[in-house]
Parts: sequence; structure tokens; C-alpha cells
Amino acid sequence: MTDQAQTLASSKRSEYNSFSGQSHFVVDDNSLLSWKVRAKNLLVRACGEQSQHFIHFQEAETSIYSTSFENLQRMQSVFKAAREDFEAGYLASVHDLVRAEVFGSELEQASELLKAGYNSAAAVVAGVVLETAIRDLCGRYNVTLGKVDKMNADLTKAGAYNIVLQKRITHLAAVRNSAAHGNEAEFKTYDVSAMIGEVEQFIANHLA
Repeated sequence: MTDQAQTLASSKRSEYNSFSGQSHFVVDDNSLLSWKVRAKNLLVRACGEQSQHFIHFQEAETSIYSTSFENLQRMQSVFKAAREDFEAGYLASVHDLVRAEVFGSELEQASELLKAGYNSAAAVVAGVVLETAIRDLCGRYNVTLGKVDKMNADLTKAGAYNIVLQKRITHLAAVRNSAAHGNEAEFKTYDVSAMIGEVEQFIANHLA
């Protein structure tokens, strides 16, 4: 989720606002919505709707006098604080998020987005599920967390899976990155459909 937000932030573009008479940085609304939905879901599960993390996140996303890029920056800060609390062991309940049934619900969301024609959003959600699964697998094989490509290579070296699967994961990560950057010409609907199925199979084979 953090990497996805950083990728979204780096895709900012300058847009002229006729009301203010100035140019401001903005990000893609659909990509931002996809990230917000998943981030809020994680925060509710991990912290609860009455937590300061979730309350401040909602305040950040509903700031009507800010640009989408500024809202994203504030939401990133809140989400980062929640993640740091988790990594410090303060949010033990968030560990439940790595269970297969939770992954399944996220992949169902991706499937529904795909059916509705939101190919990029579906690919991003499926890609985030895959990355989360890879990170969980790293914990089982004592592999250092990092970028997806590095974790993928290190897991192959550790014997978690073979080089054929490594190459497939590299391909799926490329689809996710293209979607996150709004480059829909680089993949097709069937690529996203296959991606969802392969991520589901990966979780069943390696995390069940």
C-alpha cells in the first residue's frame, strides 16, 4: 500500500484551476479512489473506526479546499503512522489481514472492478494483494523485505518457488505498475483477468 501511494504521488501532474487562477499538482482520481478504498479497509480492520488513525485519515480525504495531490500527501502521512505502529507491534490484530480469506475478499473486489470495466483499478488491487502475499512469504523464509523484484528473486533463491513462477510474478508486477501509472495500452482485459486468477492460485499454493 505504501509503495502504491508513492507511485501515485510520483505520477502527479500540473493542472490549471480557473477558480483560483493558479496551477496545482493533482493525481489521477480513479487511482486515488482505488488506493483510498483499500487503505481505509486496512485501517478499519487494524485500528477500528473510532481510532485516531481512521478519524484523521477521513479528515485528510475530505479536505475540500485541497487538491487531490495534497489530500494524498496527508492520507499517506496517516497511513504511514498506522504502518509504523503495526511494525512496532502496537496493532497485533492487523496480522489477520494476511490470512487467505482476507486475500480472497480483496480479489473478489478486483474481479468486480474488472467486470465494471475498471481494468486499471482491478489490476492495482490484485497487484497489491500479490505484493502483500510476497511480503508474508518473505517472513516465512527469512527474506529481507524490499522492492517486489528483489523479494521475488530472493524468494526464488531461498527455494520458496521456481524460476518459472518468478518470471510470472515479474510479469504480474509489470501489469500492476502499468495500471498504477495509467498506461492501459500496455495490457489487456484478459491480462488482468489472468492476473487475478494467478494471484489467487499463488496464495492457495504458498500461503494456505
